[in-house]
Amino acid sequence: MLQTILTANHISQGALGKAVALSKSAVSRIVAHGEWPRRDAGAPKRVADYLLSQGVSQDALEIIFPVQEKAPDVVTHAEAVPEATTTATQEETMLLRYETLTQQALQHFGLVRSPFVDDVRTRADVFSNKNMRYVRAVLLDAAQNQGFIGLVGESGAGKSTLVDELEERITDEGHQIIIVRPSVLAMEENDEKGRTLKSGQIAEAIIRTLDPSASPKRSPEARDRQVHALLKSSRTAGYSVLLVIEEAHCLPIATLKHLKRFREIKQGLARLMGVCLVGQTELRARLSEQKAEVREVVQRCELVELEPLDNDLEAYLIHKFKRMDMTSDDVLAADAFDAIRARLIRMPRGGKPSDAISLCYPQVVNNLLTRAMNAAAMNGWPKVDAQVIGGC
Repeated sequence: MLQTILTANHISQGALGKAVALSKSAVSRIVAHGEWPRRDAGAPKRVADYLLSQGVSQDALEIIFPVQEKAPDVVTHAEAVPEATTTATQEETMLLRYETLTQQALQHFGLVRSPFVDDVRTRADVFSNKNMRYVRAVLLDAAQNQGFIGLVGESGAGKSTLVDELEERITDEGHQIIIVRPSVLAMEENDEKGRTLKSGQIAEAIIRTLDPSASPKRSPEARDRQVHALLKSSRTAGYSVLLVIEEAHCLPIATLKHLKRFREIKQGLARLMGVCLVGQTELRARLSEQKAEVREVVQRCELVELEPLDNDLEAYLIHKFKRMDMTSDDVLAADAFDAIRARLIRMPRGGKPSDAISLCYPQVVNNLLTRAMNAAAMNGWPKVDAQVIGGC
């Protein structure tokens, strides 16, 4: 196995990637699943040559790079890529499962509390990379300019955190913006599983947010006029309004279609309210242009996506431990970062290398590292290294 060879020869995934001109994500996929870049047929040869230059024996390499007799010095893409393994759904569920640091682990690493529990209390606690800065900018722009956006991300990607951060930013920077967040407790796509969020409830949330003393009118027509009047009053007072609907992947089609009508509330040419849908990746499928019933919504909604940490994993964990007055070196061995990336790559059943999915999102990283820190403490290991990560 490639990871075993790298560990035995003290070669990090980062060093390998730099030497053979491959990204960290590409190297992680190779190590975890043998998934070689589809558009880089020379990658296996470069890796083999580099490993040979580092003292790895030819016999060891032939375990990973089976060689054809007709071309002993060439490794083809077909030879380098083993048959795709199946995704372990149970394992993904485990990675998403919440876990806390044991007292033994806290003491072992010199912590008084977990870096991953109630760890975001101020805006300074929110990790930021290029993708997140873009999402933050899009959120603020939608609020200020009555945009219509869909914020999409896997579970644990940090969607709600960025919406919460937007609210604090509005207060800190003095923006005249009002956020309307209808309750989505127990919300489901249909009333058999829970309760659906209907346009009438959205209207009531707008009314109660803009005028807490007002009582929503009973008839839909009167309620709509009430919403329009309150939005006009807010604009006259110099305020922008942003409607934020979380768990939007559970919105019924009828409500999605009604959102267009909320967007059409205007004063002259000026829209009176922006809309932000926040949901898991199923929201992208629900807003597919192939679905005729929501096409009028899709054509107006800009999708933005929270991406996995991947190359920003080191920066994320450095940030986390810095908030605890620690360095990542106090907890993690040098090879742990590559091991985390490799551990959080998943291949759908029967999928191709290009179908590989990264689960390297903040909450998943937090859960995995918590288990690894608990394991290290229980076994008396000074730091979390690649071997610990691989066993969690």
